[in-house]
Amino acid sequence: MSERSGRGPHPIPLPHPQGASPPGSRCFAATTARQAGEGEGEAVSPAGDAKKIRIATCSLAGCFGCHMSLLDIDERLFGLLELVEFDRTPLTDIKHCGPCDIGIVEGGVCNAENVHVLKEFRKNCKVLVAIGACAITGGIPALRNNLDLWDCFQEVYCYEGGLECGQIPDDPELPLPFDKVHPIYEVVKVDYFLPGCPPPADAIWKFLTDLLNGREPKLDYEMLHFD
Repeated sequence: MSERSGRGPHPIPLPHPQGASPPGSRCFAATTARQAGEGEGEAVSPAGDAKKIRIATCSLAGCFGCHMSLLDIDERLFGLLELVEFDRTPLTDIKHCGPCDIGIVEGGVCNAENVHVLKEFRKNCKVLVAIGACAITGGIPALRNNLDLWDCFQEVYCYEGGLECGQIPDDPELPLPFDKVHPIYEVVKVDYFLPGCPPPADAIWKFLTDLLNGREPKLDYEMLHFD
């Protein structure tokens, strides 16, 4: 990170959200068409050799709590894997997002690398979902928005208890930080928002199965948690 006028890492401006990336579409060619008599929250098996829905996920300025909640759908993951395949995600360790039907983004935007990843998701995903409070509002990371960024770095790397010879990282490989943490809709178009900190596993399952079965996602009030 560069230094200017002795103030240390200089935040770079956030790109203007208008036209930041392709607008995307809320529709994709579902291979798991709805069948008469199916209940909500149930996954539909693909017919014959139908192509699976491709999903990508990532965590930006977040804690991976939403991904942990995704794993909490437990044995239902096995049924989900009969319908979908994962592209870039912490579960596969694929580094770049290829063409996908659904992209799920956790966390806000706090640095230049986050913008690059987010634009890649918007470009390659037909439907983009903001999951969790951090992606939707900035969440806990955005609590620093009213503080000076340089003061934050000094407090963490120089003044924190137990530190000796503290030094603020200045490696050119580190992404340049923004002076504020932004919700992802300020950078790209978002098709759906799934609130919670994190959303409960049942809400994630209901949301995904609605999408896969061609329904507009709808969550009951009891599934909307913010604690």
